[in-house]
Amino acid sequence: MASADADHAVWLRGIEKQFPGVIACAGADLRVRPGTIHALLGENGAGKTTMVNVLAGVYRPEGGEVWVNGQRRAFRSPADAIAAGVGMVYQEFRLVPSLTVAENIVLGSAPPLLREAEIEQRVAELSATYGMAADPGRPVWQLSMGERQRVEILKALWRNASVLVMDEPTAVLTPGEAAELGATLRAMAQEGRSVIYISHKLDQVVAFCDEATVLRHGKTVATVDDLEDVDLSVLAEMMVGTSEGGYVDRPPTGQTGPEALCLRGISALGDRGLPALSDIDMTVHSGEIVGIVGVSGNGQKELAEVITGLRMPTEGQVVVKGHDVTAASPGDRYRMGLAYVPEDRLGVGLAPKMSVVDNSVVRSYRSQRRGMFLSASKCVEFCRGLVERFAVRVGRLNDPIAGLSGGNLQRLLLGRELAEQPTVLVAAQPSRGLDVQGVAAIQGHLVDQRAQGVGVLLISEDLDELLALSDRLLVMFEGCIVGEYGPDVTPRTILGAAMAGRPPK
Repeated sequence: MASADADHAVWLRGIEKQFPGVIACAGADLRVRPGTIHALLGENGAGKTTMVNVLAGVYRPEGGEVWVNGQRRAFRSPADAIAAGVGMVYQEFRLVPSLTVAENIVLGSAPPLLREAEIEQRVAELSATYGMAADPGRPVWQLSMGERQRVEILKALWRNASVLVMDEPTAVLTPGEAAELGATLRAMAQEGRSVIYISHKLDQVVAFCDEATVLRHGKTVATVDDLEDVDLSVLAEMMVGTSEGGYVDRPPTGQTGPEALCLRGISALGDRGLPALSDIDMTVHSGEIVGIVGVSGNGQKELAEVITGLRMPTEGQVVVKGHDVTAASPGDRYRMGLAYVPEDRLGVGLAPKMSVVDNSVVRSYRSQRRGMFLSASKCVEFCRGLVERFAVRVGRLNDPIAGLSGGNLQRLLLGRELAEQPTVLVAAQPSRGLDVQGVAAIQGHLVDQRAQGVGVLLISEDLDELLALSDRLLVMFEGCIVGEYGPDVTPRTILGAAMAGRPPK
């Protein structure tokens, strides 16, 4: 059945979708023209992910119509959507870590007679065409988050998607990588492909996108046909109903307490067996936030893993509250007061197939027992307490946690880590991919922990966030700490030079 409105690559008309206890979409609309980059905006829980999951064949709507390239569709599975030319790049990556880049890209769609070398050659040519460097033979588990995102994009391009949906595509990218992605998306649009771009980074939306649709509470509340001259505050007001936003301001730096976390001469290898950290010395005191500044891939991931016990150092000591925990397990470190919010919240921090309740108590199950066995009622009560305290929007507590939006995943993860009143909190990219209010909520909790005497190590690629929250800044370059700076007195030019490996003498 052909549409009279065939000039749209995508037309989601009156989409309705409900989950137990939650109305995700209440008659939402989205129209995307061919050859354009179209932003889909809204708070966490506004219905954005549900809308694109309907388009990608993951969900079947209770009401409404799905039109792709002038044809009305009724997708029964993601395979149907892929066959119709819809490619999806999720915020939480869906790759097989043990397979190579090439194997992940062609998984389920490789021509049967092609040899491995030929597949890798084709993948290399595809990555070169779009300027997205990727080593075809490298296992995915060795890749950074930014590199994994490139694999997801190349996977969609391999299937010749005419419509590409991107959920928070720059959340794991440095500013330079984000600019390169913008150029790649523009080249794709010039080829006639359509891109649906979900993001909370409004400056990038205005820079990259042609048009925008804004959702609020599952409904379309605004469309913008030309983003070229739109003020960012106008977009923010459309999304959240107010032009207010930004970063939480920390209280003035006061008297800090004793050392909460100390690293002495830490060195470590990366996933490929090459040096990733070299002779790291650093201290985090109780009642302060120490920010780690650096371009992605300079050892931040390995630093967090060494501190939390997920990676063993080759040299040096990790000390928590005066105790050497270098040989301690992650669980033992947690029980000694070390909490961790990883950047990969649905791969490392949470178990996607487990329920909301199970994910809530996995750190504190010892306190949820009645006798020798776990108490189901105590677990549910504990989970409800976290949900209420941290304003997590959920449906049924026994449903898989993967059904929650990114912001709600992060709120629950942070709440779980803070439940046992830690003395040290390592937070890696804690506000990545969240909307304005979600960012403020997470940052507010970090500032509250500081006020309660917790030592917070904040690892972020958002320089504005680090400047707003940190009492001290440590700059990392090629696995080393190359400088310590005060956020209130240090010009950005000096920080930029240090991040590039040229700290002032």
